[in-house]
Amino acid sequence: MNAYLAAKWGVNCSLSAADSILAGNKIAYSLTRPPGHHAERFVFGGFCYFNNAAIAANYLSKYGRVAILDVDYHHGNGQQQIFYERCDVLTISIHGHPSFAYPYFSGFKEEKGAGAGLGFNYNFPLKEELDGEEYRAVLGKTLLIVRKFKPDYLIIALGFDTAKGDPTGTWKLTIKDFSLNGKMIAGLRLPTLFIQEGGYRNRVLGINARYFMKGFYEEYIT
Repeated sequence: MNAYLAAKWGVNCSLSAADSILAGNKIAYSLTRPPGHHAERFVFGGFCYFNNAAIAANYLSKYGRVAILDVDYHHGNGQQQIFYERCDVLTISIHGHPSFAYPYFSGFKEEKGAGAGLGFNYNFPLKEELDGEEYRAVLGKTLLIVRKFKPDYLIIALGFDTAKGDPTGTWKLTIKDFSLNGKMIAGLRLPTLFIQEGGYRNRVLGINARYFMKGFYEEYIT
């Protein structure tokens, strides 16, 4: 019962943040738990019950083209499955290769969409050991894809389980890396909705989030 209520209010929070973007705000952050990006149309998993990013994207798609960039350590299988045959919502995920990272069954680079959605789903499965510089090389590629798509709205599925020492990840991103990642994404200059996903090293989760958002905001307003 409590999980349902928390998940329900996570959806409400994300839709309220989407409304603030529609009202003219350029940046909104839905800071909520449980996460959502593993929830598919008819399946939940990975602590996810409702896919906040997908619900917000579907809502915003009534007003323009939407791109979802998932930067969680784990594949955003929920967004992929929900929008796999649609061309109005671009889905991109940077994640640990499914040979070793949850959810194991999806997130391969060959998964590119189907039907009208063919070519509108991108996966970047990466190696088990990864530092911030290597990560940014891939992040830069995803931002070029977003630019080419020319979305009206950008949703970032914002996971911090990419951080060094996270109990669910194997990568080594630091606060400096999160700041630089935020700056890179801000360079798109798009109305951007951030929706919280993973990140489970509680002692540094807030610090990582602060450095990411600080980097994004400082670059966005310049």
